[in-house]
Amino acid sequence: MRVLVFGKTGQVAQELQRLLPAAIFLGREAADLSDPAACAQAIRDSDAEVVINAAAWTAVDKAETEEAAATVVNGEAPAAMARACAEKGLPFLHISTDYVFSGEGTTPWVETDPVAPSNAYGRSKLAGEIGTRAAGGNTAILRTSWVFSAHGANFVKTMLRLSETRDALNVVEDQIGGPTPAADIAAALVVMAQKMVAGQPGGTYHFGGSPSVSWADFAREIFALSGRKVAVTGIPTAAYPTPAVRPLNSRMDCAALARDFGVAAPDWKAGLAKVLKDLEV
Repeated sequence: MRVLVFGKTGQVAQELQRLLPAAIFLGREAADLSDPAACAQAIRDSDAEVVINAAAWTAVDKAETEEAAATVVNGEAPAAMARACAEKGLPFLHISTDYVFSGEGTTPWVETDPVAPSNAYGRSKLAGEIGTRAAGGNTAILRTSWVFSAHGANFVKTMLRLSETRDALNVVEDQIGGPTPAADIAAALVVMAQKMVAGQPGGTYHFGGSPSVSWADFAREIFALSGRKVAVTGIPTAAYPTPAVRPLNSRMDCAALARDFGVAAPDWKAGLAKVLKDLEV
């Protein structure tokens, strides 16, 4: 399977490199998502059988003041990629987020729930979903949440860094979601890509770690598994204001992906143990 991947240094892209060593990975120097036309041309110039977009604007708070730029990267670029793939008859897989929803309630989100993003990042990602579907090709959108790995910046690495100098931390406890190992996202994308190359249609799917947990309890598990003696006090979101509104409910129902592609929701605790081993913690 000849695979073209947009992204090289991000968490999912690095995990895809482990699984697809023969794939072509385009970093920002080769394909800048702020130039959607160039991304589309890279697809036209390739001999790929399938394209995966694992690149994105992920600075959630920065998007509040730079929404137009975030929308080019998260909205216009994947739409241009999807159109180029449709022209060539190639399957296109794109990563999205639970932030396209309002973040209200306590029920896990299903793929058909109404979208209502509450921040600029969510709006930019929703634009990417809309543009990808409108392209008319065989596309798959994989909504995920709370991504972590041994690479880049993420909650697990932040907690470990803070534990070096702190023995007590306040962590938000009223935001609930599914921490998702980047390695499992990459593995899911590979399975989906293989089946789509073989002719299976794509669609919109959810993929988040199980069971759902609060950030505070996620932190407690990180410290427990890493042997760090850090006391975690749960605090409300209101006590930790950020420029971008964070969803309180990031739970996602992942049954559709299991049904259509045979990919079950990942066990985030098992994924966390692997990441800590990678980090030699």
